[in-house]
Amino acid sequence: MSNNDRRRFLKLAAVTLTAPAAIAAMTRDARAQDLPHQDEADPTASALGYKHDTTKVDDKKFPNHKPDQMCAGCNLALGKAGDAWLPCTIFPGKAVNAKGWCSAWVKKAAKPA
Repeated sequence: MSNNDRRRFLKLAAVTLTAPAAIAAMTRDARAQDLPHQDEADPTASALGYKHDTTKVDDKKFPNHKPDQMCAGCNLALGKAGDAWLPCTIFPGKAVNAKGWCSAWVKKAAKPA
């Protein structure tokens, strides 16, 4: 594991460990349109490669990125299908663009029938 991989893992681990407490502090009825939009220049967002537009992701820096991966299809993004901005468990208290992406992207689990 290279130093860059180790740093990225540690940053993601720190965010992941603090997210549950921050989410618990958010109200259940918080709506994405009421939340401030996540800033791409924020240090955590930058470390995770967050972009409002998945087509703007640097594929050389994030080789696991696929153009069809968007926040709307991520298990960490909350909200309703069709919403332009979604609350995200990685960025508590902020809304991410449904067409965005970050390296924490996890395919949304299929709903049981």
